[in-house]
Amino acid sequence: MNIVISGASSGVGFEAVLELIGSGNHKIIALARSEDKLYKLQEIAFALNPGCMLYTAKFDIVHDDYENGLIPFIKEKMGLVDILINNAGSLVNKPFMQLSQLDFAEMLQNNLLGHVKMIQKIVPLMPSKSHIVNIGSMGGFQGSQKFSGLSAYSSSKAALHSLTECLAAELSGLGIAVNCLALGSAQTEMLEKAFPDFQSPVMAFEMGKFIADFALTGHKFFNGKILPVAQSTP
Repeated sequence: MNIVISGASSGVGFEAVLELIGSGNHKIIALARSEDKLYKLQEIAFALNPGCMLYTAKFDIVHDDYENGLIPFIKEKMGLVDILINNAGSLVNKPFMQLSQLDFAEMLQNNLLGHVKMIQKIVPLMPSKSHIVNIGSMGGFQGSQKFSGLSAYSSSKAALHSLTECLAAELSGLGIAVNCLALGSAQTEMLEKAFPDFQSPVMAFEMGKFIADFALTGHKFFNGKILPVAQSTP
């Protein structure tokens, strides 16, 4: 499989890449904004599997150049894309009355609009039976418990969930499945920012393995689904 994953420099994205490099003969392009963390990812990956086909690229899904940067890079390294994992994102933890319009704009840019751009640019490279996996959150899952300070973040994730359902219908004619994993807590830097005193029962590597496995096989069973993946919220 040819796989592109964003947000690969830490947390569940980092761990998903390490799972994928050991689970088959896949070509993987891992994207993130931190070049240093991508170097660490590459170092660990090649130590675990010296023959793995992992390519990393410093790339901001909101601001960087797709036409002259990312797309030519993907075409050179793998040509077509079988799986796109939209994992990049950020979090603002601030009481609602203290949130600015810029805070909401930042959440929408990083957690929704960047993925919109990525999907629009990558879909022309995706053959039939491909799979787009959006990484959502239980914070944006309808009917789930909500928490103070996360209204901007949760709202942006709810928008990503709705986008998933819309794209499943719109891309069905191309044979591209689109699903969303609404993640509950996993022990990551983002969780610690949202809930500093909380210890998750799920480790980042465990959630990363689940994401990797679902990306490879989930489209055989699901399309247009927002799937809650949580032992606890948080």
